[in-house]
Amino acid sequence: MPQFSDDLFLGNGATYMGTGNYTATSVFTGTIASTTLTVQSTQSGDPLVVGQYITGSSVTANTYITAATGQNSSGLNTYTLSQSSTVSSNTTMYAAGNALLGDPAPMSLGVGPLGRVYIWDTIPQTLQAANIAASQTPAAAGALTLTAGTSATSVVRSDGTTVIQLDVPRAVSIFLTTGGTPRTYTVSGYDYYGQAMSEQITTVAAATTPGKKAFYQVSSVVGAAGGSTTAVTVGTTDVLGFPVRVIDAGYLVSNVWNNTLDNDAGTFVGADMTNPATSTTGDVRGTYKPSNATNGSKRLVCCIAVPAIGSGPNATRTGALGVTQA
Repeated sequence: MPQFSDDLFLGNGATYMGTGNYTATSVFTGTIASTTLTVQSTQSGDPLVVGQYITGSSVTANTYITAATGQNSSGLNTYTLSQSSTVSSNTTMYAAGNALLGDPAPMSLGVGPLGRVYIWDTIPQTLQAANIAASQTPAAAGALTLTAGTSATSVVRSDGTTVIQLDVPRAVSIFLTTGGTPRTYTVSGYDYYGQAMSEQITTVAAATTPGKKAFYQVSSVVGAAGGSTTAVTVGTTDVLGFPVRVIDAGYLVSNVWNNTLDNDAGTFVGADMTNPATSTTGDVRGTYKPSNATNGSKRLVCCIAVPAIGSGPNATRTGALGVTQA
């Protein structure tokens, strides 16, 4: 999981956030003469601070320290008190809650773990209608011939599989020209992290049918139920895949497109958390389509709030990257 040296974790450690009084650990012996407290430097426990209450036998109620002069050459610490008391030397007293902080009380739970912010910075190329599979008219059901076109590259993976690699993770599209017969095509490949994935896309005659899942590499496109009477092409869309799981638009702190100060009015689709995923469910991390066409120069900068389940000491793979691809 994404783990960082500066992860914030303020979990079950005690914190002081309440409004009740509590007894501190400072124990000392000293002399109070009027509003002056003199204490040996060898006192035990925590050092006294301005605002600290002083309690004990013969000490006026609600007395607290208003000033501290520090240790002198004789090893004595001198404090000014808010109220007058007279307590002889060697009398044991205690330091209690802090008057200036509203008597904070210890609480068993903290506020963590906390998440972090992910900056997604990408410049997608112009979409292409046929950069995965060029125009072809399959005579029967089966695999289309894949050819890397503009903004795509033919790559041999470490396992020996040849794939068409796209510029950025994005949904694919299948175009069927006029008069064609609609068919269901299964697109197979891999996401940005190398997870195998697949999607079924059913074409519409004389139209471009976009997919929902963001592919980074495409290994095959296979048609079912016979051939096609007209040409088919496979290309890309402007539906871009998030690099981390985003389940709600509220996690998009900002989404700036094409160097404008305002948030972009694009199309957000949250992560599909169906588990297990299938070839007909949506993208496991979610997608975003900018409000106007990509062109290879427009930059998308998304500031994504990643919750604790996606980063930090308690993160899970599902919390960070979504359910396992199908």
